[in-house]
Amino acid sequence: MGQRFVIHVPVVAGDLGVAVRLARVVARWSSVLAATDPGETTVSAEDEQGVRHRVFCDLRLSGDRRCLLRTGHDGPCAGRVPR
Repeated sequence: MGQRFVIHVPVVAGDLGVAVRLARVVARWSSVLAATDPGETTVSAEDEQGVRHRVFCDLRLSGDRRCLLRTGHDGPCAGRVPR
């Protein structure tokens, strides 16, 4: 694979919990685009952008997919979010 570039799109939220929930929604929505990798979604404080908090578990699954459950979830990993 050649060189990759990452697009950073700032979205502002009032606290970490809200930021994580919003990031989860945005990442799942954007997963309809082939170029997105929602499993890599992180959030950070505006003034500490080097300290990132993962939104998804992100473990690799079969078929080169990633676990899309919350970080630290209970039970087995899944490539789909349970409804």
